[in-house]
Amino acid sequence: MTDLRKKFIGDRKFYRMLIGIALPIMVQNGITNFVSLLDNLMVGRLGTEPVSAVAIVNQIMFVYFLCIFGGLSGAGIFTAQFFGKGDEEGIKNTIRYKMILGSILVIVSACVMWFFGDKIISLFLHESEDGGDLGLTLDLGLNYLHIIIFTLPLIMLTNAYAGTLRECGRTVLPMAAGLVSVACNLTFNYLLIYGRFGFPELGVNGAAIATLIARTIEFLTIRIWITFNKDKVPYFRGVYKTFKIPGSQLSKFILTGTPLLLNETLWSLGIFLLSQAYSLRGLNVVAGQNIANTINNVFNIFFIATGDAVAIIVGRYLGEGDMKKAKDTDNKIIASSLMLAATVGAFLLFTAKIYPMLYNVSDEAKTLGMLFITVQALFYPKDAFLHTSYFTIRAGGKTIVTFLFDSVFMMLVSVPAAFFLSRYTQMNVIMIFAVVHSLDFIKCIVGYVILRKNLWMRNIVSKI
Repeated sequence: MTDLRKKFIGDRKFYRMLIGIALPIMVQNGITNFVSLLDNLMVGRLGTEPVSAVAIVNQIMFVYFLCIFGGLSGAGIFTAQFFGKGDEEGIKNTIRYKMILGSILVIVSACVMWFFGDKIISLFLHESEDGGDLGLTLDLGLNYLHIIIFTLPLIMLTNAYAGTLRECGRTVLPMAAGLVSVACNLTFNYLLIYGRFGFPELGVNGAAIATLIARTIEFLTIRIWITFNKDKVPYFRGVYKTFKIPGSQLSKFILTGTPLLLNETLWSLGIFLLSQAYSLRGLNVVAGQNIANTINNVFNIFFIATGDAVAIIVGRYLGEGDMKKAKDTDNKIIASSLMLAATVGAFLLFTAKIYPMLYNVSDEAKTLGMLFITVQALFYPKDAFLHTSYFTIRAGGKTIVTFLFDSVFMMLVSVPAAFFLSRYTQMNVIMIFAVVHSLDFIKCIVGYVILRKNLWMRNIVSKI
């Protein structure tokens, strides 16, 4: 018992370090997601069609967001280790790579959304016994998408800057920018959705405009701070004097980052396809899933933040070459994440009935939302282990392994299961949702084996 306590429970110094890294991320994500909840509730007061339209577009944006996250995180693995090594020029090259790749992703994504947005939204609209105006939902969704598309470059730039700051241990500024952003988002949502204090009543379009304003302010907050504080973040000084990246580093970024980009792209596409499969059961399912996903995003910040802490802290130790410290720290962060997830999941389980009542949607959508939340809460410890395992494997640059571990499993196991059960059986959509979650225990076994054998422990910047 003493050995287990020593292996999985840290001392005060460890928890101070973990809280110092994770808490600002947790606060930022928590407030962002809480305001997203309020944003969602404001749209939800407009009815089932508006909330479903926004939910569908948010699924499209989710794919884009994870493409950006995956593409930029590939270089971010090196940023954390370059910082541990004290290599400022290496960090600058990761920033340059992020900007080049991010710009390509923005252009491709914007073209797809602009020219094929109506067809993508229509994938979620199916005639069913529960009714709902599908034409209205399509029109609302397309209008929302055509405004929200202008946030694409802002999301990329914010992720590039904020990600680099976090990877170098500066988590407070991204948190502060996030706080300013969500405050603006909430304010302009209220003003523009309902037309308060002389502002026009724009409904769903108002929500999109408010998001655009908030994203702009978030990026400018970070960019302006960096401009006037170059002495505190010297790796940003002169970063754009050239976009030339040494060939040895560029090849490493591409070889390590491409599997991660593919992973996040395919994984987000998998989530998109899962949602599309569930949507075959009707518009109320789309609304119910939107409610559950929004609530889930508020409560999963704890193990999301600990996953980010793995990338930052463990990545730094790997860059320093301290493998023993990296392993010990990783064990304790994973244990902390599991305990948090179990506690938060239990709370969410017992309060699941409350949240759907806040929405002005059909009774069936409310019931489905409550059931989706219940299933998500039951599987929180599983999700926490998978999240921290993923970031552990990724911290050592094993991105091909993460690709197989994460998205390949999603596309070869989870998506086909949902596709078959939703189309060729009469199984209840909640049961399908639970079955898909249960399949993830296969990944848990694989992740446990990888962690136990220490296959992830590598210093990937020592020779570049």
